[in-house]
Amino acid sequence: MKTYKRIGRLSLLAAAVALTGCGDQDDESSTSTRDDDREVIRLSYAFFAPAQSFPAIQMERWANEVSERTDGKVDVALFPGGTLLSANNMYDGVLNGVADIGLSATSYEPGRFPLINLAGSLTGQNVNSEIASRTVYQLTQEYGQQMSGLENFKVITAFTSEPAYLQTIEPVRQLEDAQGLEIRISGDNSRALDALGMTAVGMSQAETGEALQSGIIDGYASSREVLMDLQFARTVKYVTDYPLTNTIFAAVMTQEKWASLPAEVQEVMEELAPEMAGFTGHYLDEQIQRSLEWSQAEEGVEIISLTQEEAARWNERLAPINEAILSDAEAQGLPAREFETRMKELVDTYRAEPL
Repeated sequence: MKTYKRIGRLSLLAAAVALTGCGDQDDESSTSTRDDDREVIRLSYAFFAPAQSFPAIQMERWANEVSERTDGKVDVALFPGGTLLSANNMYDGVLNGVADIGLSATSYEPGRFPLINLAGSLTGQNVNSEIASRTVYQLTQEYGQQMSGLENFKVITAFTSEPAYLQTIEPVRQLEDAQGLEIRISGDNSRALDALGMTAVGMSQAETGEALQSGIIDGYASSREVLMDLQFARTVKYVTDYPLTNTIFAAVMTQEKWASLPAEVQEVMEELAPEMAGFTGHYLDEQIQRSLEWSQAEEGVEIISLTQEEAARWNERLAPINEAILSDAEAQGLPAREFETRMKELVDTYRAEPL
């Protein structure tokens, strides 16, 4: 496995660039223009979360790599933090030409992406982000047009968080502590929380900080880099060491926009797609370790390990969830069990590869 170099933080765009990015597909940010007597393809790329979040770090890396590998033929204007499109309208915004490329969590739109979301909503996946991200991207390629909701898009890359961990203001050491807690979790990944006696609250990660501070929620279930990256450790002081569900991210452009790109640019983007899945997962795994060390040392966050007996109680509550999820998906005509089998095969394949 490659060792990826660390990259810097994403710089915010100038206000003038942001204004030009809000037009339709005839806008300069999404068309070919002349720059020093050569044609430059200008693309806009939107994401809903802040620039310091790991998907936005991927976003910057991808834009830099595309520019470098095309010798400056492609220039990508980045719009993180919901400056162009929000989590609620990201994919529709791409379809409508507001942005050329959009990055969002597929689980934020539960009914739109039922097959790919199985990779995140099935519980009990003891796998790091790098392996999970490579697996998810490969699944998008193998299942193609069976990926309901993605058929009108070209997937530029896809990746995933680590499994979500319960991160709360007050400690959760046993099931009784969890009863009735209002917990933020992404999209359709709520069944696990329901089974454990908590109330799932749907909101984007960008809204979570304020909701914690105002007491609207008691915590959230998420990968653990947000303790440091989004400074949630200032409010959240406990992490229960029990993996739950994953969040899937997909960066997409329309098939029409993809077809309009020169073949040599398409080739660069095709080459980058699996690389970015691996890079993002690798970066996140390292960032999670830094986040845990920082949050414990600087903010006094406690990592709670469940006893063996207590973990067994949680396992018993969650055991029926996967079966229900798979049965519901099959009732919609989706190849759910075949998809699950292939997902496990890919995880085993990538896990066996040397680092």
